Amino acid sequence: MKLYDLIHGIADTHIQNREIVSITDDSRKIQKDCIFVCVKGDSFDGHSKAKDAVNLGAIVVVDHNMNLDNQIIVPNTREFYGELCCSWFGNPEKKMKFIGVTGTNGKTTMTSVIKHILTDNGYKVGLIGTIQNEIGDEVIHTDNTTPFAFDLMALLDKMYRCGCDYVVMEVSSFGLVQHRIGAIHFDIAVFTNLTQDHLDYHKTMEDYYQAKKMLFDICDKAIVCIDDDYGVRLFNEISCEKYSYSITKEADFYAVNPIIKSNGTTFRFNTLNDSYDINMKMVGSFNVSNVTGVMGVCLAEEIPFENIKLSVENCNGVKGRCEIIPTGRDFSVICDYAHTPDAIENILKSVKEYTTGRLICLFGCGGNRDKTKRPLMCKSALKYADKLIITSDNPRDENPQEIINDILVALEGETSIPYDVVVDRVQAIHHAIKTAQTGDIIVLAGKGHEDYQILANNVHIYLDEREIVADALKTL
Repeated sequence: MKLYDLIHGIADTHIQNREIVSITDDSRKIQKDCIFVCVKGDSFDGHSKAKDAVNLGAIVVVDHNMNLDNQIIVPNTREFYGELCCSWFGNPEKKMKFIGVTGTNGKTTMTSVIKHILTDNGYKVGLIGTIQNEIGDEVIHTDNTTPFAFDLMALLDKMYRCGCDYVVMEVSSFGLVQHRIGAIHFDIAVFTNLTQDHLDYHKTMEDYYQAKKMLFDICDKAIVCIDDDYGVRLFNEISCEKYSYSITKEADFYAVNPIIKSNGTTFRFNTLNDSYDINMKMVGSFNVSNVTGVMGVCLAEEIPFENIKLSVENCNGVKGRCEIIPTGRDFSVICDYAHTPDAIENILKSVKEYTTGRLICLFGCGGNRDKTKRPLMCKSALKYADKLIITSDNPRDENPQEIINDILVALEGETSIPYDVVVDRVQAIHHAIKTAQTGDIIVLAGKGHEDYQILANNVHIYLDEREIVADALKTL
């Protein structure tokens, strides 16, 4: 592609027009006649390689004048690179409809159920999310909730070429502030909630909120949960066409009278004009909230409610989200991705409603992540659990026992709730199964869909909790 065609509308230059062979923000991929975009990261600044890139025959994009031949100056190189990636792939973001979901919890469930409904109604849908990416029925591995800009646009190009009408995305705060999403404009943007997470990156809750809020500057319609203070604030601050949803108060879309059982949930779904009974297979009050928001999205997309209701009631839920692992015993095991204080409180609160024995919560906290969250996770678990088993999650480069020590701070002076510490997660699950009694429900929190554990030096080892539970059951 010619240089002038590639940067048309996103930058100006007097550099002679030429054929561009590649684009990159990775200094290891610089070559003659490529565009190298100098991006500042946490530990490396691409501007330090700008002169070398020019010497190799590349065009460099910088955020200040470096007095180099073949330089293009732009205000924000991250933002420019996202838009450049769109252009490189022929702007696939302009060829499909986009629905984006952001918030701390609920993104995976909401995007999966939205895709399910749209597919049932005859659309081909691409999905971009935490568990995996999907093009129709094709599953594509992912390493990030929101892929990096080049990878994201390559994926969107593939989705378009495969005939997708819609793309449903989990939009992370990282993806927004790092401009990974390029020039995507969303038909509908959804806000679920905001609770403490990623403060190792964002530093403050205000910065975290402002990152999420960026999505609502690039959408036509907003669907906002007003069940927490940040949702109320966001709803009042945004100026696009907007709709509220709630499970605690009247809103544009709201749910009442939930009845939660181990095999499903019923509730009454209300709009400002109509009311409907919903009987779904998913369990938990948090899923009542998720599905209420989903139905609001689909109504905003003018899908007939009868079709929405049928799809919701036929949906089996999402892997690793309140997923029941079969035991064939007189106790139950649930696997859930809950890895924030709010998420662990929500899952335990919901499961507690139909627990006839003890509610046992097994959890840990990730290494190299926000340390202040660790005792808060424990305090949330204490609200509903009858017993805790404290173990490892993804320790990464930290000592697992030291992570657990940070968690145990919340138990100082707490004598009413019994707890065990088993550092090795596999052994911890075996311990939970071995000590389970009739009517107990064991919630394995934190891993969810993940089938690996991250150790030091980013080493990934295979760890599937479904298989560990099966192995533990054989020993009984």
